[in-house]
Amino acid sequence: MQISMYIHGVAVPASNGATFERRNPLDGSLATVAPAATLQDAMAAADAAAAAFKGWSQTGPGERRAVLLRAAQLLESKAQDFAAAMLAETGASALWAGFNVRLAAAMLLEAAALTTQIQGAVIPSDVPGSLALAVRQPAGVVLAMAPWNAPVILGVRALAAALACGNTVVFKANERCPATHGLIVQVLQEAGLPPGVVNLISHAPADAPTLVNALIAHPAVRRINFTGSTRVGKHIALSCAAHLKPVLLELGGKAPLLVLDDADIDAAVDAAAFGAFANSGQICMSTERIVVDAAVADAFVHKLVARVAALPQGDPRDPRHGAVVLGAVVDMDTVQHCNALIDDALAQGASLLTGGKAAGTLMPATLLDGVTAQMRIFHEESFGPVKAIVRVQGVEAAVACANDNAYGLSAAVFGRDVARALEVAGRIASGICHINGPTVHDEAPMPFGGVKGSGMGHFGGQAGIAAFTDLRWITVQTGLRHYPF
Repeated sequence: MQISMYIHGVAVPASNGATFERRNPLDGSLATVAPAATLQDAMAAADAAAAAFKGWSQTGPGERRAVLLRAAQLLESKAQDFAAAMLAETGASALWAGFNVRLAAAMLLEAAALTTQIQGAVIPSDVPGSLALAVRQPAGVVLAMAPWNAPVILGVRALAAALACGNTVVFKANERCPATHGLIVQVLQEAGLPPGVVNLISHAPADAPTLVNALIAHPAVRRINFTGSTRVGKHIALSCAAHLKPVLLELGGKAPLLVLDDADIDAAVDAAAFGAFANSGQICMSTERIVVDAAVADAFVHKLVARVAALPQGDPRDPRHGAVVLGAVVDMDTVQHCNALIDDALAQGASLLTGGKAAGTLMPATLLDGVTAQMRIFHEESFGPVKAIVRVQGVEAAVACANDNAYGLSAAVFGRDVARALEVAGRIASGICHINGPTVHDEAPMPFGGVKGSGMGHFGGQAGIAAFTDLRWITVQTGLRHYPF
């Protein structure tokens, strides 16, 4: 399919006519032809957002709420379009695409509700006759950048709260899913968003650093949000620091799932299989390290292997494969990375329980047992369907293992003694932790963010309001003010 950019509400090509191609990871067929934005195009998008800010920021909550509610309904009505785009551009299964649409619609509904929750406060003042107010106001133009792995969820998340708070947006489509991200903007346009409130640019992969740095430097851009790799996030943070602009970063993860000695084994197995292999493990919250107490390890591993080996895998385009859980990974770079992790682990004594190396993007669900801290997979994010099992002795070792990592996004703890599990969760350095639930869990109103190498700041609910508004102190002197001179 061929798509356009959107600048000030108009579908446009790149100013020089340049395009780039996105190819299907399953067979290399052409998926999308998209405009390759120039620097001039990026500046035009930021200028359009700046021009639209005055009007949109002054709209009442009812108007913003109505647009977001319509957008939620429209997005759900286009579920098949989103599924087709995700399949073509990223090889995603129908199950994953459907979940993307449902949660993204919920995020738009939550954003609609937030429009009347942007609240301030009256603060007692020591100055006689002074009415002191804390007021939240829209920040300005937001530069929004979302990844390809959950393109509808994370694309909508990058925009929704910012719009609810009265900001305007430049949305940089990911080069691996420009059509999918373009559909989000089409939905918002059809819902009645005024011209320039959301502007979409797409770009050739090599042009990303130049365009992003220029947009961060644009005077009207006052907030930046980025979801993606820690490596790229660090570069964006440095650029934002140079311009003293706040940035919200949701980056990589290496989520541990701790199975304590009193865990419900069947429940832990179900959560581990889901958390590790949903979307072929290509989720920032994916279970990457399964940390199991030695007292229950054999029983747990035996059941997990049986569960994982039975997960449906295949080409999601083929109706004979039914409800595929494991479709394609996004590219051969992922395959090569995961294969290298397998080779390294096996060379250092790990055991291959199921799955193994792949020759193409249809990768099998793979479990490696006996993983130690000397192996690359203990520390490196696989971002694919290759997962490590680490056996430990006792709670202290489990907590130490969970924290022995540069990341800190999601985690999970399984144990029947909920008080003990809660104490363990409190000692894990992660922005999110679920007790007796999977590491992969997202809800629209929840504060979503990580610590350490997983980023800074939070999306979701009241945290989203804080991220996309400026808090101002305003006073009104209601009586005569006395001065010392």
